[in-house]
Amino acid sequence: MVLDKLSDSLKSTLKKITKAVFVDEKLINELVKDIQRALLQADVNVQMVLDLTKKIKERALKETELTTISKKEHLVKIVYDELVDFLGGPGSKINVKKKPFKMLLVGLFGSGKTTLAGKLARFYKTRGYKVALVQTDTWRPAAYDQLKQLSAKAKVSFFGEKKEKNAVKIYKTYKKDLEKHDIIIIDSAGRDALSKDLIKELNSLNKEVKANENLLVISADIGQAAEKQAKAFHDSCNVTGVVVTKLDGTAKGGGALIACSVTGAPVKFIGVGEKIADMEEFKPEGFVGRLLGMGDLEALLEKAKEAIPEEKVEDLGKRFLKGDYNLIDLYEQMKAMKKMGSLNKIMEMVPGLGQLKIPKEALEVQEGMLEKWRYAMDSMTKEELEDPEILTGARVERIAKGSGLKVNEVRSLIKQYKQSKKLVKMMKGSDKNIDKMMKKFGGKFGVKF
Repeated sequence: MVLDKLSDSLKSTLKKITKAVFVDEKLINELVKDIQRALLQADVNVQMVLDLTKKIKERALKETELTTISKKEHLVKIVYDELVDFLGGPGSKINVKKKPFKMLLVGLFGSGKTTLAGKLARFYKTRGYKVALVQTDTWRPAAYDQLKQLSAKAKVSFFGEKKEKNAVKIYKTYKKDLEKHDIIIIDSAGRDALSKDLIKELNSLNKEVKANENLLVISADIGQAAEKQAKAFHDSCNVTGVVVTKLDGTAKGGGALIACSVTGAPVKFIGVGEKIADMEEFKPEGFVGRLLGMGDLEALLEKAKEAIPEEKVEDLGKRFLKGDYNLIDLYEQMKAMKKMGSLNKIMEMVPGLGQLKIPKEALEVQEGMLEKWRYAMDSMTKEELEDPEILTGARVERIAKGSGLKVNEVRSLIKQYKQSKKLVKMMKGSDKNIDKMMKKFGGKFGVKF
């Protein structure tokens, strides 16, 4: 999970509130100290931590007249509100209006610009845009090949010149071809430091490109130093937004994320893994919801939309209402889950489940079982997939041999199907839809779903 140590610490802090007999100054002081400790361990600036916790304490002591929620719930809401504000409030989304919409990626060596270019291309491709990737990094020898491979993965257009050493010339060469695209993402060169040479190159490139967004790419492992770097780029190259990469693999991620949020160039995307799909728009409300174990339903629905075509969702919904649910439906669900990412990342987005301390090992085993169940289904006949009730002992043994699995592994699939079907029957005819259920988990804490 992203910032899992910080998340675990904050969840433990909230548990103190829920377990407390009543809310008093002693509890509030303990809460403040726990939050300070958690944020400092995540490499957040000391003064910023003190300012944040001062606000939390002042609100907790002053805001006493409550009508609809309890004091405990209000205290949790204060923590949530202030952390959201701490990370940039409502966030800053990129709105693609003018076409072609141009994004110029800037940053130092090792920040992950090229990888991010591929992730951005995939992100917008899955949302229906015609995307082009442009290689203008003439310094790093592998930049051309890497970006070309990423464009193939993302299934978008690629433009570049392997031997050309002038970035502006490369862009000019393909200018007319690029005009046919909705979104153009330009991967620029980096340096070991923000030198006059780099500033000159970026400014000349941006003068030609006239980018709608100048996105600074920063690696989360630099921690608090991100603030200085973000300000320097912002002042020199007119940066309009920041992308924090490698946020899943460092304890310093909190420091980098929060440092960037106060520079005047808001965080617009975060990298949360190595795969091309492991990137999200940065939305402080949902992000804090995940940190505190309240979930992030909006991000979950975004991933679901990418994984499952809308017409399939509608068809599956109709089948659910009829109670017509078979192994083919379960198979489709499994494929969709695989596309959405690891079970661990999905669970942290579901309101309520993020607070459960399920061992990572258990989730990894479950992911392994999903793969085995897929093999079992591939060894079944169409009749067996459509009517799992006919799966007798002899059929189960045949399927196990055909798929190379053990009999008990095939039986675990049948058990999962029966449990899923039972859940569908329980939901059938119920007026408690998913929206109401999710609001029950998060609404009372002020989390927007």
